[in-house]
Amino acid sequence: MISWMQKHNKYLVWTIWVATIAFIGAGFVGWGSYDFGAKAGNVAKVGNIEIPQSKLNMVYSDIYQQTNQMMQGKLDDKKAKEMGLVKRAFATLNTQAKILNFADDAGIIVSDKEVANTLENITSFQKDGMFNKEIYQAYLNARRLKANVFEERLREDLKINKTLALLTVDALPLEIESVSSAMNVADKLAYVVLTPADVEFTLDETKLQTFWETQKDNFMTQKAYEFSVIWTESSDTAVTDDEVKTFWEANTFNYTDTDGKQQSFDKAKEQASSDLKLKKTKKAAQKNYIAFKKGKLESTETLTLDLNDPKFAKELWDEIQQKNIDDILKPKVVSDKYATLKIKSIKEPKAKTFDEAKDEVSEIYTIQTKKEALSKLAELTLKNFDESNATLSDFVTLEKHDNLKSLNLQESLQFLQKLFTSVKEKGIISVSDKVIVYNVIDQKLLPMDGNKTDLVKQTVNQVKQNIFESNLVRALDEKYPTEVYMEGLTN
Repeated sequence: MISWMQKHNKYLVWTIWVATIAFIGAGFVGWGSYDFGAKAGNVAKVGNIEIPQSKLNMVYSDIYQQTNQMMQGKLDDKKAKEMGLVKRAFATLNTQAKILNFADDAGIIVSDKEVANTLENITSFQKDGMFNKEIYQAYLNARRLKANVFEERLREDLKINKTLALLTVDALPLEIESVSSAMNVADKLAYVVLTPADVEFTLDETKLQTFWETQKDNFMTQKAYEFSVIWTESSDTAVTDDEVKTFWEANTFNYTDTDGKQQSFDKAKEQASSDLKLKKTKKAAQKNYIAFKKGKLESTETLTLDLNDPKFAKELWDEIQQKNIDDILKPKVVSDKYATLKIKSIKEPKAKTFDEAKDEVSEIYTIQTKKEALSKLAELTLKNFDESNATLSDFVTLEKHDNLKSLNLQESLQFLQKLFTSVKEKGIISVSDKVIVYNVIDQKLLPMDGNKTDLVKQTVNQVKQNIFESNLVRALDEKYPTEVYMEGLTN
């Protein structure tokens, strides 16, 4: 009984949806014809829709900023490439283009009135609860966008949402019952929590050096730049409270809190004042740049920085990498002042010696070796599982997960999420740096809670929506092939 129930913990009997999915897929066979003529400035063509470089850049920039935020500002171009952010950006545009092709073929349209209504309801463009044209125009100017480009992107988003909304189907009674049953499964476990501390490890210098030999191309010095710098301070630039308030009113979309809500003038005043001072100082910075370029002004400082040092913004580093020795960059904002940079020298990356890389190599080697040893220990523990030496739990569910000893709340939840989607009665589950060896010794169905019906229904609807969308995109892959014009966008 335990074995049977464990195999059916994956929540739903999907077969009741097969007919609907098959119907969706069948509708896309044999429509239309294709014209794959390339156009300048485009990176790909999907069906009848071209994907311009500018659009890819915009989506990539959004993904880069979001990822950099999650990594607390530690993302650089090398890591972004390793993480495949460009491929993720293109995959997003590729999927959107397929849905837009289908929407066009299906006759789905978005009227100018719908675009206007949506635009007017974007809170970032409102003042006193009403759409403000000046704020909207300032937003476009700040991002160098034309109104028709922004509004066309908005129209596409609305069209995609309209198309996907057609896939919304309410949960059926059998589906709700199936999910409710699965969500009310409770397991009683015997388990052993293993950590790296359970593994004996001594760092062997010879093995460490051998490991480094196979990995040394991954341990390079950073590319470094030496700059001559002209600083143009903005802190002494005079601004009045009225000027600051007028500036803030025209740029309120730039002043939001952590929840994305617009800040009041009092809360944004300090930052708005700093931004206005920078704006008023720009002309002085440009004059210093011209004088520096003509040799009439000496540099303020010599500065040496590794590539992608957080002192400079990513956009500035992107520009620096396009320049050569002795090139002078136009003034750029660095903190609360302007920097005019002249590249004096460039130090290219080179492989570190063993001694230079030893600390980094030791850390990676230690983690990897302990992980391998922990995996072997887990396999041995599972093979010789002894309940008398294991921890016994009460009956646990996804909601009742706070009583697993040796695991904190987050680790317990992650462990149970993996357990309740596993088909194994006995097994090994990794959570963070820990490994849990478990055996399900008993299982039961708890009574259904009528108060959770709405939650179950939402869960079923969301799962169905995700499945329908996934199958829609799969069907559209055949209907609207993608022709890529540049390398590095797909696997």
